[in-house]
This record gives sequence, structure tokens and C-alpha cells, in this order.
Amino acid sequence: RMWAALTLLFGIGMSVLDSSMTNVALPDIAREMGVSAASVVWIVNAYGLTLVMTLLPLSAVGERTGFKRLFKFGLVLFICSSLASSFAPNLPVLLMCRVLQGLGGSAIMCLFGALVRHIYPPKYMGRGIGMNAMMVGLMSVIGPTLGSFILSISNWHWIFLINLPLGLLVLLGVKYLPDVQPVKGRFDWGSATLSMTTVGLLIVGIDYSSTYVWQSACLIALGVATGVVLVRRSYQQPAPLVPVDLLQIPAMRFAIAASLFTFSSQMATFVSLPFYLQQTLGRPLSSVGMLMAGWPLGAALIALVAGRLSNRFPVAALCGVGAGAMATGLLVIVLAPASINDIWLMLAMVLGGVGFGFFQTPNNRVIIGSAPRHRAGALGGLQAHQRHVGGFIGRRVL
Repeated sequence: RMWAALTLLFGIGMSVLDSSMTNVALPDIAREMGVSAASVVWIVNAYGLTLVMTLLPLSAVGERTGFKRLFKFGLVLFICSSLASSFAPNLPVLLMCRVLQGLGGSAIMCLFGALVRHIYPPKYMGRGIGMNAMMVGLMSVIGPTLGSFILSISNWHWIFLINLPLGLLVLLGVKYLPDVQPVKGRFDWGSATLSMTTVGLLIVGIDYSSTYVWQSACLIALGVATGVVLVRRSYQQPAPLVPVDLLQIPAMRFAIAASLFTFSSQMATFVSLPFYLQQTLGRPLSSVGMLMAGWPLGAALIALVAGRLSNRFPVAALCGVGAGAMATGLLVIVLAPASINDIWLMLAMVLGGVGFGFFQTPNNRVIIGSAPRHRAGALGGLQAHQRHVGGFIGRRVL
């Protein structure tokens, strides 16, 4: 059980570390390949779009092939595509490698909820969720710093090459993951196609709504139409690819909605605060980076504590305290005068991160604990999907 927990922990951490380091390398990649900033940003978009589009279909694949097999497939694909990305000669090849890397990352991320459900016994589930939340927070803090350090002593190719030793280390622990009995039933290729099409159309349509208004409106309308067809199709199935059966559970439905809103708020904060700190409060870029690190640091520090408390106190009370602390931290930053000391801004950022972590850990326990064990695979896909969709909404709200 310990080795299985560590394998999941570092597998999730590796994917978060890659995402946070890649952003730092974009200017160097654009300069070396001679492409514009608008083009090079698709290195991040290709990964993220592939990830969101394939989370639900791959979670259904995991239910039918086994969690251990899918995790190993995703890990091997992630390692190989990272190696290929480091040697990519031009942007089109690099984008193709990032699509494959996103597919591998999706196969790992969609299993988080399912593997936590089968690795940890009920009395330790809150602790397990807290440990993984702590790893995500730490990798979010370490990633940009580590990426900048790598670029200072080498080039952007090593941003991807560092995934090789980490991935091979995680690969050694795959054999310890629980080998859950696969679900019997054919894979629904029609629903998988509709799911990927719906998500892709909506994301691309919303993303370009400010520049190509009519084209975006058509894409969004088409995405809504395919989504309606997908939901109606799913209601007719006993174990649908889009887990509408899980959303009929009241605790699951409210927890998913609450998580979606908080992830949207966090991403909106991460996008807007650097501009606010520089342009309104007049902070230099070096101070902005330090202040922004306070949020994930606070979330990482509180994660284990929140996990233990979720075993003893009502989840609703813990989530209320966490959401209140998150809002309080943001309110202090918004109302602060430009003359405020950086220490107070850092404390406010840490408080916001503590509130986010204090909310998410017990809320995730409700999500994971509310689903039947035989639907653990669909649960993992739904949980990861709402997290990434919430992040996307937060970026576009601004």
C-alpha cells in the first residue's frame, strides 16, 4: 500500500511539474525556433486541450482495461513523448509531441480518484487526498523555480528531458498499484467521439470569442448541440462514459459544482494578480514571483492537516472555513493600499492558499467517497475533468 501510494503521489507530481516548467521555457523556445509568441503558446494549449478532451474517454478505458494497465500506458507514453519533445526540430513537430504528452498525462490524471479510492482504506482516505494535494501544491511552487534554474545553466530541451529519470522512477512502482477487476462491457466509441468533440468545440469557441466573434458563436452552438445529444445518449446507458449517473447523487453533484467554482476562482486569481501587483500596487517582477508562490505554498502546508480534520469534523463546516479564508485573503489584497508591506501581501496570499487547500481536501473526500466502488474509474475522470474545466473558465472569465 505504501509503494502504491508513493507511485500515485509522484506520478501526479511529475505531470504538474512538467506543466509549470513548460510555461517558463516558452520565450526561449520562441526565440530558438523563430516563431511568434502567439504561436508558441500553443505548446501549452496543445497539451491542455488534449488533456481535457480525453479525460472522460480514458477513464472509461481504464474501467475496461484495468487501472494499472492504463496508468502504465500513460506513463510510458508521457516519458517517450517528453524525450521526443526535447529533440523536436521545429514547432509543428513539438506540437505533435505535446499532444501525445497530453494524452499520456490524461491517462495518469484521470485515475487519481479511482486509485485513491482503492489504495487507501476509508479511515486514511482524507490523509491520502491531503498528501496528493500537498504534492500538487509543492510542484506548482517548485516548477517555475526549477525551470528557471535549468534555463540558466542549459537550454529548453532539458525542461522535457528531466521527465525521463522522474518517469522511470515512477515506472518502477507501477507493479504495486491495485489491480482492480475490469468492468465488462464494450467501449462506447460514439459517446467518446461526442465527448471529445463537445469539449473541443466549446473550449476553442470560448477561447477565440474575443477575436472571431461569429465563428466562435457557431463553434459554441455546435458544441452545445453535440453536448445535448451526448447527455441524452448517456441517460440510456447503465454505466455511461459521461457519468450522469454519478451526478444524480446529491452530495456528488454539490461537491463537483463547488469544486468547479473554487478552481475557476483560483485560476482567475493566478491570471489577474500578477497584473494587479505590478500595475496597481507597483511591485517589481521579482517581488511578484515571490508573492505568487505564497498561494500554492499555503495550499501545500494545510493539505495534510485538512485531510486529518476531514476524518473528525463535518465536511461542510471545513469547506465553509476554507472558502471564507480564501475570500478573506483575496479581499485583503484587493483593499490593500500601494504602500502596504510585502510581508502582509505574502501573508494574505498564504491565507488564500490555505483556504483553497482547506476547502479542496475535504471536498474531494466527499467526491471520492460518494461514488460506488465499481464506478471509481468514471469518478476519477469526472473529478479531473471538472478541475481542468474550472481552470479554463477562470482564465476566460477575465
